Amino acid sequence: MRIPRSLVLAAIFFAAPGWAQQAPTGGASSDAVRDALAKKDGDVDQTTLLKDTLTAVDKQYSLIRKGHTQLNYEFNYAYIGQEKINADLSSGTATLFSIENTSSHTFTNTVMIDHGLLNNLSANVTLPFISRYSDAAGYSGVSHTIGDLGLGLRWQPLESKRDETTLTVTSALRLATGTSPFKVDPQRGLATGSGIHMLNLGLNMTRIVDPVALFGSFSAGFGAPARHLSQMLSGAVLKDVKPGGTVGLGLGFAYALSYKITTSFSFQEAITAQSRLRFENGREAQTGTQSAGVLSVGVGYRTSPKTTVNVTVGAGLTASAPNMSVTVGVPLSL
Repeated sequence: MRIPRSLVLAAIFFAAPGWAQQAPTGGASSDAVRDALAKKDGDVDQTTLLKDTLTAVDKQYSLIRKGHTQLNYEFNYAYIGQEKINADLSSGTATLFSIENTSSHTFTNTVMIDHGLLNNLSANVTLPFISRYSDAAGYSGVSHTIGDLGLGLRWQPLESKRDETTLTVTSALRLATGTSPFKVDPQRGLATGSGIHMLNLGLNMTRIVDPVALFGSFSAGFGAPARHLSQMLSGAVLKDVKPGGTVGLGLGFAYALSYKITTSFSFQEAITAQSRLRFENGREAQTGTQSAGVLSVGVGYRTSPKTTVNVTVGAGLTASAPNMSVTVGVPLSL
């Protein structure tokens, strides 16, 4: 960011002792101006800052070097309110999340570890700890459990070059280690997991046009069926759930305001196909197609060469998305 020379001269003038009694007598020389405008030790350029911002927006946009390990901590708060439930099975349809409460507050503390296997290949582990509070007529209480464990790989097939689009191929396996919504009693507890194992494959694209970075993503998810269930649901026993596939889209941009501050704007949408439910009495039902769209605004502040604090606020645009979410992330290099 270029600082007008007049502002630099004014700053030197007013900082000089006795400025009110005397005018500057050549102290604000051209050498002093150049020194004030020069990049200081420890400063980062906008390209580096934009890469950090892309990592904050989505951990899949940036890879780390071979043999290096990075630890990230992220806190997320999400609020879902007034979610309507369709439990009428006589019509042959049902809502997949029929055990979800009408109002809930979810606090997620996530630890993420990334390790560079190669300069263009990295592996990561995601471990969430979830606290969920519900306030509804059926149940009011708090659940504290581990969420769904995530294992992933990221690969950049081509070397990153300036003024060219960088491609990253991603794969992520989500294990159903959290409390399953298909096994929990909605009158006694809350679900903290998806209840199904899921594989996600994606392609991310980013292009830095200093001081702006453009990014986009496409992903597809495939869930494994949940079998051998015995959940009582609307007078019938749920036995099997076959989840529908998911397609995700994302796009946005990040802007470097200074050497320490960036801001980002992004939109993400996930479309999930119909899921099929089979009950013990032989009846089957299916959900409707669901769409979850979120608009997010983020700010990043670089507190040190190795630490950047990122805050992102998201607003749900569709009924299937959280009404509001707030995320605070702190990446720490090891």
